[in-house]
Amino acid sequence: MKQENLIVATPKRRRYRSYLGEISPAPENLINRDFQATAPNEKWLTDITEFHIPAGKVYLSPIIDCFDGLVISWSIGTRPDAELVNSMLDAAIETVTGKDERPILHSDRGAHYRWPGWL
Repeated sequence: MKQENLIVATPKRRRYRSYLGEISPAPENLINRDFQATAPNEKWLTDITEFHIPAGKVYLSPIIDCFDGLVISWSIGTRPDAELVNSMLDAAIETVTGKDERPILHSDRGAHYRWPGWL
């Protein structure tokens, strides 16, 4: 085979990817990169961050107010699941005191933020 410059055709290995594609339509991006707020509880930001510690992985999910950078609420868990973001959102909602305050919550619009209770 070497003399004839022949090579064996082997299929390429496919890398594992957990991304399954879009699970539902993404909600509209209301913030559109305008992270300035003129009053507290006008615009909130959230995401999930993974930390590696000696005991394993932990996940932090905070809500941050665009007005002053204040952390409104946060939750920590060992899995990035719906309970992590739901407990964080419930705690944030309890901090809203004014009836006219209806913050826009901006996320990366990932799977954790697309279940019907969030839309």
